[in-house]
Amino acid sequence: MSSSSQASIRINSLLDENSFVEIGALVTARNTDFNLKQEETPSDGVVTGYGVIDGNLVYVYSQDASVLGGSIGEMHAKKIVRLYELAIKTGSPVIGLIDSAGLRLQEATDALNAFGEIYLKQVEASGVVPQITAVFGSCGGGLALIPSITDFTFIESSKGKLFVNSPNALEGNYKEKCDTSSADWQSANTSNIDVVADEASIYAQIRELVSILPSNNEDGDSYEECSDDLNRACENLDGAVADPSVIARQISDNGFFFETKRNFAKDMVTGFIRLNGATVGLVGNRTAVYDENGKEAEKFEDKLSAGACEKAAEFVNFCDAFDLPVLTFTNSTGFVSCQCNEKRVAKAAGKLVYALANATVPKVNVITGKAFGSAYVIMNSKAIGADVTISWPDAQIGTMDASIAAKIICDGKDADTVSKTAAEYAQLQNNVKSAAARGYVDEIIEAADTRKYVIGAFEMLFTKRDERPAKKHGTV
Repeated sequence: MSSSSQASIRINSLLDENSFVEIGALVTARNTDFNLKQEETPSDGVVTGYGVIDGNLVYVYSQDASVLGGSIGEMHAKKIVRLYELAIKTGSPVIGLIDSAGLRLQEATDALNAFGEIYLKQVEASGVVPQITAVFGSCGGGLALIPSITDFTFIESSKGKLFVNSPNALEGNYKEKCDTSSADWQSANTSNIDVVADEASIYAQIRELVSILPSNNEDGDSYEECSDDLNRACENLDGAVADPSVIARQISDNGFFFETKRNFAKDMVTGFIRLNGATVGLVGNRTAVYDENGKEAEKFEDKLSAGACEKAAEFVNFCDAFDLPVLTFTNSTGFVSCQCNEKRVAKAAGKLVYALANATVPKVNVITGKAFGSAYVIMNSKAIGADVTISWPDAQIGTMDASIAAKIICDGKDADTVSKTAAEYAQLQNNVKSAAARGYVDEIIEAADTRKYVIGAFEMLFTKRDERPAKKHGTV
């Protein structure tokens, strides 16, 4: 198999069989500096065109690493820009398959301008059509901005490399010491990567993602017939309070859950489920990750971190842009307290508040565990715009844990008094019924009935209209 055919093979592996139609196959480079010959640049290093995934129209470009390393020059970029223009006109997703050495040095300012033209079209398309990137080879320098502007990024686990500065260019570092361009490092330490997988699995998961997303911001086509029982009870759901990804699979139609940014800020879960055939965005606080045997593999504090807030805010913004309802699971008692987190957490929490308060889509919040202090307010509370708030019976809502509150109230008093005050505080202030009495909780339900009540809430909210003050855009 030649590398030249690799770009086309990747497209055909992704799309429905025999559905790909190539555009611009005869385009070659115009620049002839440094002995650059047109016959050396077939398709100018990128195969572009359109096809279908499960019957849904998509536009795809795939970089050809055999042509000058898949580097981006003037005509290479024009082909991608042309694809974006068609996608915006027809309202269909764009999928980029990246394998490139980056900027084509032989084309100098033409290549730099070309990068900028791609960025511009990506920004124009943002919030209009879904944008998906898959990194199969190198994606470095200015090219690394392309996946950062798109909505979802996949990276091949062994050959995919994503970086602005190469590992060897970082002071005190070298690739063997810490490969900052690797799929594992990027997915765990940056918010750029949604899925790390082998090539075949990436194709399958992109197809799955495309099938559940609307084609554009005006199409309500993210629905399918539901074959699952709408009133199905989810037994022992309260046992999964630590991990909303488990709850997600339990309540979703036929167990479907597509998790996003899986390895980044694992203390927050984001992803898509289906409820009565409709795609719904899910966000939830996580305190534990379980392995396939149901054993606890990782543990986290029940507190919000800066990374978790940023991850959730980005996801909510996407859902709001494409008119997808948002379901949150709240189980948080405060904010992570360490110097590193303190540098960013206020700004990150502000972004999450803004994303949820600004979103005009239907919003439902389920309080599953402890919801204390500002962390409770931030996690889609009634105060910042949740349409419906549901709580499990054993959940707690309040300013802080009763034992801590009692120590403050009974400062200097004996242990017995502190203990009695703590019990009284838990009953009067942290009991979910006291929040419900004030209208902050709409329904207290058994955990097993969560699917039924959440579906009912979203059905009721289906025709929601939410007008906001006229403005160009917010600034958070």
